[in-house]
Amino acid sequence: MSQPDWSATSADYARHRQGFPSRFFDLIGREGLFRPGVRVLDLGTGTGVVARELARRGGEVLGLDPAPGQIAAARRLAAEEGLAARFAEGLAERTDQPTGHFDLVVAAQCWHWFDRQLAAAEARRVLKPGGRLLICHNDWLPLPGSVPHATEFLIEAHNPHWRMGRTTGFYPAWAADMAAAGFRNIAFAGFDHEAQYSHADWRGRVRASAGISSTLGPEAVARFDAEHAALLESRFPEEPLRVPHRVFAIWATAP
Repeated sequence: MSQPDWSATSADYARHRQGFPSRFFDLIGREGLFRPGVRVLDLGTGTGVVARELARRGGEVLGLDPAPGQIAAARRLAAEEGLAARFAEGLAERTDQPTGHFDLVVAAQCWHWFDRQLAAAEARRVLKPGGRLLICHNDWLPLPGSVPHATEFLIEAHNPHWRMGRTTGFYPAWAADMAAAGFRNIAFAGFDHEAQYSHADWRGRVRASAGISSTLGPEAVARFDAEHAALLESRFPEEPLRVPHRVFAIWATAP
């Protein structure tokens, strides 16, 4: 599958895509990765889902993303929420940020889109000694009989090039990326949870995914969305939908 055009998804992404649950932010606080006043660089920030929450909790946050539509949405949402998070267009592999400037580099729901070796090396460069790189995901789980399971079959029917389904929500291979860049003290954590979505919000969430609006044309997106709506009405009529998710986080320390 070609690199998605994330600007094409920005409206749905900003409106319908839920962030990480509060339990995740509590976890990274307990593990000493985040506290008020920490200087954070959020790579692949999208609409600033994680960046805005870290700013809300007292972080000094800069979010980078190569998609201008995503950055525009992130700035708008931060302004509406009265948050001081900053956003700019930029690449994970070449951030143009000062060496040794940040306490925490975050990559949420995006590490697989990067040149991982270059991104890990760049994260180490911009971190202070003792700073942390945190890679995290909040994935829907396509458990048999679940809403994501049925939805993934429909995505594949409309976009045969999409190969991102059937996830387990675990990414231990990212430890090798960190180790190759010289990071130390690699650690993992995670948990399962259920996210609640209305039919409209789940349809928007899926339209914002890599398999639909960012890769298909408007007419193809409309056909998919109509079939998705019909599927939800026939097989999952109750609202809110209870959508199984898994949070996975891996972090390491810059020497």
